[in-house]
Amino acid sequence: MTPPRASRWRAARAGLAALALLGAAPSGPPPADRELARAILRELVEINTADSLGNTPRAARAMARRLLAAGFPAGDVRVLVGPDATHGNLVARYRGSGAAGRPIVGLAHLDVVPARREDWSLDPFTFTERDGYFYGRGTSDNKAGAAILVADFIRLKRAGFVPARDLILVLTGDEETAGSCIAWLLARHRDLIDAEFALNTDAGGGVLRDGRPVTFEIQASEKVYATYVLEATDRGGHSSLPRPGDNPIYRVAAALGRIAAYQFPVRLNPVSRAYFERSAAVEPEPLASDLRGVLADPPDSGAVARLAAIPFYNAKLRTTCTATLFAAGHAENALPQSARATVNCRILPDQPPDEVAATLRRLAADERIALRTAYAPVPSPPSPLTPAVLGPIERLVAELFPGVAVIPVMEAGATDGLFLRNAGIPTYGVSAIFEDPADVRAHGRDERIRVQSFYDALEFWYRMLRAFGSGG
Repeated sequence: MTPPRASRWRAARAGLAALALLGAAPSGPPPADRELARAILRELVEINTADSLGNTPRAARAMARRLLAAGFPAGDVRVLVGPDATHGNLVARYRGSGAAGRPIVGLAHLDVVPARREDWSLDPFTFTERDGYFYGRGTSDNKAGAAILVADFIRLKRAGFVPARDLILVLTGDEETAGSCIAWLLARHRDLIDAEFALNTDAGGGVLRDGRPVTFEIQASEKVYATYVLEATDRGGHSSLPRPGDNPIYRVAAALGRIAAYQFPVRLNPVSRAYFERSAAVEPEPLASDLRGVLADPPDSGAVARLAAIPFYNAKLRTTCTATLFAAGHAENALPQSARATVNCRILPDQPPDEVAATLRRLAADERIALRTAYAPVPSPPSPLTPAVLGPIERLVAELFPGVAVIPVMEAGATDGLFLRNAGIPTYGVSAIFEDPADVRAHGRDERIRVQSFYDALEFWYRMLRAFGSGG
């Protein structure tokens, strides 16, 4: 017979599971704060901040106006245009007593990757709410994060909150291309953004399984971004007189085929190993067995193969390289004089980038193909998950998302955080936005974010800023 105490425990667990299935935090933001955050997100999405248009100064000014209207002093709200006239950044300081020590940074970016109307089923730069989602370019990457930070700074101000340390809001204008804005801020305005650590809305996040929150990820490290170009040239000629073996398109295409077929070896580091260990404890079977299988020495080949078929997990297992651009030829009736392919790599943080470049050269297997580095890799050290950082986050996850496991993660994508880490400011990705790993649309068609996930993250960040602002 089951003891009454165990029955009560099981009933409580069942209640929490039912709550989790609803995908909602137990106590979310008030309606007025939800509407404010939604309005800010809408305003940001409808400013096309693709890098080529130079609109990030406009977006930065729009967010500055909202903070000024909420009562932040003009001297603490700085729109900084740089490193050139097409890039704008916002740095706002929420002043505290200083009793809890050095400031902390809340980080997001304003720029987005381009989106063409003909590629989407709706206008990418018209904010649309439909079927429980917000649609629009940047909704998930990373204008939701920017909107959350601005809305929560305003909410804290209206509540009369006085932090024990300064809180610094940093919105950059060039995360999606070269990261030049955060690098410029560190070089030219370090005093404005210097902090004990940074919390980044552009990394980490939650995992949904069948609409149910399962894990809450904290990004402690990230893969290294690198871009290489493969190029072949020839003298060309009339297309009616092809020369076997001399066509640059065929040569580069063959090299790309070899790169596509190649998988870098599985290579775990302390962060990714902890990720697989903790995920295995909460994921269902047979996925849990596969997660344990990659931890074996040597890794179980069947488990590796099954996880490698899922991009979300494959990116955590190994370095990846993929072709992203191709340009060739100059006329339909002429033999091509050149062919050029861009290959983007996401390198494991502890793997020497030179090894990756050497592998690409070996796979090209054609001395007539030149390989050059278009974006040089910039490694960054992992950020230590200390109790002072992890403790408040774990308490808030238990409070707002009961039963959800907190897991450290190595981000597959690159963020502005790498520049902060290299400048001695530990950075942690804590987006708090839950999404289905099988439906990640950042940088792609019909980008979207769950409405409830947005509001849950809004509440989480409000409470997290209060917690860290009060000294943890």
